[in-house]
Amino acid sequence: MSIASRPREFTGWHMLAIMVAFFGVIITVNLTMAFLASSSWTGFVVENTYVASQKFNQKAAEGRAQAALGWTSELTIAEGQISSRLTEKAGNVGAPKHGIANFRRPAYAAEDIKAELMPQPDGALGAPVAAHDGLWIVEVDIDVGGLPRPYRDVRRLTLRGGRIQ
Repeated sequence: MSIASRPREFTGWHMLAIMVAFFGVIITVNLTMAFLASSSWTGFVVENTYVASQKFNQKAAEGRAQAALGWTSELTIAEGQISSRLTEKAGNVGAPKHGIANFRRPAYAAEDIKAELMPQPDGALGAPVAAHDGLWIVEVDIDVGGLPRPYRDVRRLTLRGGRIQ
């Protein structure tokens, strides 16, 4: 029998190499997935997920009713000031009475900001706000009068240099 035709022997070193390769692949995939999840998840925090899920259909119906009005909302943030303007379907600027703007950081409640929006001479609602640069979820609730619920505008935006990007 020649050396080339002799069957190779499976040793403990072969088994060790297989085990290291197998677990190395699993650990690499897990670390990659954990990194991608933590770097891309912007989060959404609610105090009680069960209660939030029970209100989903109600909020969806309110959103459809608001969309049926055909109104548009313009939100600007510049030089430490937030301004929100409603325009009706016919193009008329709405005359809101009062509003509240809640600035929330995704998955981090320590920097949340609440601003009371008051009527401005140009028909918009405005207030000073000290929001730092970065990613924000801005919820603006506007009391228009005549509607059962406030007009709600929710936006996810990025601030750079105190302005919306």
